[in-house]
Amino acid sequence: MSENEHHQLDQAARDGGGSCIDILSPPPGTDPGDCLYVVLHVRGTASVRRRGDSTTLAPGDLLIGTTPHPAGLLQDSECRMVRFRIPCFYLGVRHGDVRRTGGLLARGSEGIGSLASQFLRTLTTQARAHRARPGNHLARSVSDIVAVLVTDLLEREQPEHPTGAAELLSRIRAHIEDNLADPDLSPDSVARSQHISVRYLHKLFQQDGTTVGQWVRQRRLDACRRELERPSRRQTSVSAVAHRWGFVSHSHFSRAFRETYGVSPREWQAYAVQADGHNPAS
Repeated sequence: MSENEHHQLDQAARDGGGSCIDILSPPPGTDPGDCLYVVLHVRGTASVRRRGDSTTLAPGDLLIGTTPHPAGLLQDSECRMVRFRIPCFYLGVRHGDVRRTGGLLARGSEGIGSLASQFLRTLTTQARAHRARPGNHLARSVSDIVAVLVTDLLEREQPEHPTGAAELLSRIRAHIEDNLADPDLSPDSVARSQHISVRYLHKLFQQDGTTVGQWVRQRRLDACRRELERPSRRQTSVSAVAHRWGFVSHSHFSRAFRETYGVSPREWQAYAVQADGHNPAS
């Protein structure tokens, strides 16, 4: 990042104060308050206390929680931070899951946290340079990266399974991801692929707070949602997208989509078209 970009980032943190940058506007039919906040540490001295331990923050580190002001955050007068707000709808995570953890911490110097931190810095400096928030494509890219980061952090926060079970569950999820488009994907086929019983398969997912069917359905819905919002897919029918991701019944897909996201697939596709026509609202 250039010296000018560093200056823009620091100035944005000064100007923003306690306000938040809305990366994407909540889609119609969703609760505006169902959001996560991502706090980017820009400079100065800061630390956060979590579960009795204090962690010093470095520039680029990210704090993710359900409020714009993380609990346990201590900072000096020279500290500068930029705050972002993203609807949970786009992240594919539940507000309550993050709230129960008491907040998440991602280092901006390693792994997915590094990538998310860089994208958030870019979004901030571009927004300041143009006096408006960047286009919808960058905003969606940022939300996708943050979604991957939050999911990864939440998985680390969960009580660990015995090593063998954790590795098996990871392989099962990878198998499901690789076969989402197969309409014949089922607990029976998944169990056969791993040479385990269906009963044990269900037990693994119960320990993780869900069921095999719920996991498969949610991953398929997420894939359909992402595809319906892509400009290259705007001329593709909703039925074709649903079929491509393993939904046999169009009515079942539409009902499940509305129950999960609060809007119909067609409404979401229309909203995505409209959103691409202008920058997200401030």
